[in-house]
Amino acid sequence: MGEQPIHTFRKAERLNSRILIEKLFSGGSKSFSAFPLRVVYTFSDTNIPANVSVLISVPKKRFKRAVKRNRVKRQIRESYRTNKQILFDATTASKQRLLIAFIWLDNRLYPTSTVEEKVKKLLQLIAERIV
Repeated sequence: MGEQPIHTFRKAERLNSRILIEKLFSGGSKSFSAFPLRVVYTFSDTNIPANVSVLISVPKKRFKRAVKRNRVKRQIRESYRTNKQILFDATTASKQRLLIAFIWLDNRLYPTSTVEEKVKKLLQLIAERIV
């Protein structure tokens, strides 16, 4: 039978190194938006444990209540987890390591289907630019 993609979001895939985060947000990174999300990404020459490391940011300026911020982060994380195969295929083909940050831009909550659609669109755009 065919090989099934693994839909997990391991700790190794999370971007939590201060040095790598500074590298991501300093000059040289690329970004674009699919409202209400903005993605910032750059290639990494350092040896990160996974091909793709992800950071999810929902500013306190947008949602004062932690419950709402956590809900949005959960929606983005789940959408990334189910659609990350798009990006993994592109990174393994090009043998590059990628740092990605998803940043929430709006003051409103959206249904999970809308968030998933936007995350999928952003991942496809990144994959196109890699290859």
